[in-house]
Amino acid sequence: MLKLSMKPYLILVISCLFFFSCASIEVFKENAELKIAKPYKSFVIINQEVGMRGFSSQFIDAQVQIHLQEALEAQGLVYEKVQPDLVIRYTSNEDPRKREVNNNYNPYPFWGYRVWDPFMYNPNFYNNSSRTTTSSYELVQVIVDFIDPKEDKFLMTLTGVTEVSSAKTKDNKVLKTTDKIVERFISELNIVNN
Repeated sequence: MLKLSMKPYLILVISCLFFFSCASIEVFKENAELKIAKPYKSFVIINQEVGMRGFSSQFIDAQVQIHLQEALEAQGLVYEKVQPDLVIRYTSNEDPRKREVNNNYNPYPFWGYRVWDPFMYNPNFYNNSSRTTTSSYELVQVIVDFIDPKEDKFLMTLTGVTEVSSAKTKDNKVLKTTDKIVERFISELNIVNN
């Protein structure tokens, strides 16, 4: 009986964790100069071919190249250097920022310093002290251009935006953002091709 009543709560908790982990990445579509009118079967990543870095970190840049290529090949597209149907170019905007966090702080109970003396005056109760701290984070934009080389026009530019709180999690967040961009692009292709 207990297992049956706990199951809906467990599903709710797992779905909330999934929602909040995915909610931190937003993808925006821009620069749609050309409508997707044909199926695209091959692609090239121009950054890889001309040695152009899109990220300040060489490690993250190489990971994004590999990740983009693997994700598009998993969707059935073929990497073609000579005559691709689609040219992909990526870049980033890595913007360090700071935010102020106000913490209302009262180290003592409202009745005073001692539990046994409830009428003792506590200056922190009337003078509610607050501490302001500053936290650093980085606003990272992953910008991927999808270009039709025959028309020499943008199919679209997809920009993924996320916040990174530490250098340790940056590469993981960038790759998740890249995944979201590829998912959005494939969904745009599937809308036209269906």
